[in-house]
Amino acid sequence: MALVILRVLFLMIAIALGVQVVRSDLFESTNSFLPWLAFLAVMAGAGGVLAADVFIRRKRLDVITAVYFGAVIGLFLSYVLQLGLTPLMEQIRTPEVAEWVQLGLAAITCYASISVLLQTRDDFRFIIPYVEFAKEMKGLKPLVLDTSVVIDGRIADLVETQAIDNQLIMPQFVIAELQGIADSSDKLKRGRGRRGLDILNRLQSNPKVDVMIFDRELPEFASQPVDQKLVLLAKHLDGKVVTNDYNLNKVAKLHSVGVVNLNDIANSLKPIFLPGETLDVRLIKPGEDIRQGVGYLEDGTMVVIEGGREHIGEVIRANVTSVLQTSAGRMVFGKYESTPTNNGNE
Repeated sequence: MALVILRVLFLMIAIALGVQVVRSDLFESTNSFLPWLAFLAVMAGAGGVLAADVFIRRKRLDVITAVYFGAVIGLFLSYVLQLGLTPLMEQIRTPEVAEWVQLGLAAITCYASISVLLQTRDDFRFIIPYVEFAKEMKGLKPLVLDTSVVIDGRIADLVETQAIDNQLIMPQFVIAELQGIADSSDKLKRGRGRRGLDILNRLQSNPKVDVMIFDRELPEFASQPVDQKLVLLAKHLDGKVVTNDYNLNKVAKLHSVGVVNLNDIANSLKPIFLPGETLDVRLIKPGEDIRQGVGYLEDGTMVVIEGGREHIGEVIRANVTSVLQTSAGRMVFGKYESTPTNNGNE
């Protein structure tokens, strides 16, 4: 609601500005259609600003801050340069030329300041006496993706479940490595590289996934292998490395950098029972099939036992035949094997 009010106020101010332009002395001696043309130009500019604000929904605070401080610093530098060039400016006899020189200096200094801050916004520090504004990592730490984990592909399935809300960082040197693998003369490597690029495109095309391409070359990257660059980048961003590489896992831990290993995640989510194992469960109701009995484990997992209908109310021992994992939960299927001597009826 506050945003709607702000936009309405901005539009009203634009209308008032347009009316002032029409009534100004600029158009007293001109044709009658020019004032209205100026009014329409003012309204078109205001409409363009509002449209950009509405359609660009995801606005990066670091980019906005860099542009703001860059403009402020650029104007300040322009003012200082104009003071320093005052003796030369006084030699310019034409006031219009002097104004254009000042405008040119302001444009150059503002552009240079904004460009530098945009390229170094991750390291940006703006210091005034007793107060320091520096980049602080709040909330979820960014995840730096390794080549192996992109080729693996499970990271795309994982983030699509929205179990991970962290920003994903894709370094440019990892993309270059994927392109090199995709262009390999070896058919197997070429297929792996193309799969990795497809997974990266899949991540970028998902509007719910925040993927950032990190294309800067930090000074500490010089003469370092890809694995070492990944660790240094994660440390620089105060993030974690996502990998399936055992050696990279060890290197990251040596540098006190957090690691997310998809193999460890898969192991933690593996079924509690595997086909061929046995389990003891109390059957509490009949199943859909005429010979089935249904029970539940302590965590609420449903167990369907073939041949268990005759043993409802008893604790039976069953042989696991399959485990079904769905978004609704886990189901275990098995066959009746025996009834333990101590069936838990007491």
